[in-house]
Amino acid sequence: MYLHCKIDIIIEDVINEHKQNLATGKFNGQLGGEDLIDVLLRLMKDGSLQFPITTNNIKAIFIDLFAAGTETSSSIVTWVMVEMMKNPSILIKAQAEVRDAFKGKETFNENDVEELKYLKLVIKETFRLHPPLPLLNSRECREETNINGYTIPLKTTIMVNVWAMRRDPKYWVDAKSIKLERFQHSTMDFTGITPSDLDLAESAGLAVLRKSDFYLIATPYPPSSE
Repeated sequence: MYLHCKIDIIIEDVINEHKQNLATGKFNGQLGGEDLIDVLLRLMKDGSLQFPITTNNIKAIFIDLFAAGTETSSSIVTWVMVEMMKNPSILIKAQAEVRDAFKGKETFNENDVEELKYLKLVIKETFRLHPPLPLLNSRECREETNINGYTIPLKTTIMVNVWAMRRDPKYWVDAKSIKLERFQHSTMDFTGITPSDLDLAESAGLAVLRKSDFYLIATPYPPSSE
């Protein structure tokens, strides 16, 4: 709770600073123009939107950008590394694929990245085992509903346990183990046909969507002397 209040105060200070600058005719963008907060404040002042923007809305947007846009991505990268360290054979194959794909190339493009089929399987299976958001954002039931014999009353707060769903042995063989073949010849496309909250695309949690779901940062490695 203390951390949440601290973050709220910091963001509100930033918003107030932008308001003061705008009152004097000064924009806050790096190149002298508007930045995102300036735009949101202008829309809030304009009041022409069907659902008016409030200061709390602006705070929520930036919490999403910094929390959902960075923490989820760093979390899944960490878990990918953990799973590869626990499974050296997977690590060796992933390394070999990357090195073969970029061998002798000083630069690479999106087409090269798309050829990393094995590494994409590693990421998808890691997403299944370690979803960045184990419990999805709460939802309020808009009408009385019956699910599997359970009555969900009106206005009941519901949270979907994605972590449990992705480890349910009813739907996954050897659910707690990492098995890349699950997605290798799967007839289901996990990108685009399911609600975004349940998607297994590599873009989940990104603050800004990119042309390619998969993104790499290349780092040099010393070649083996063997």
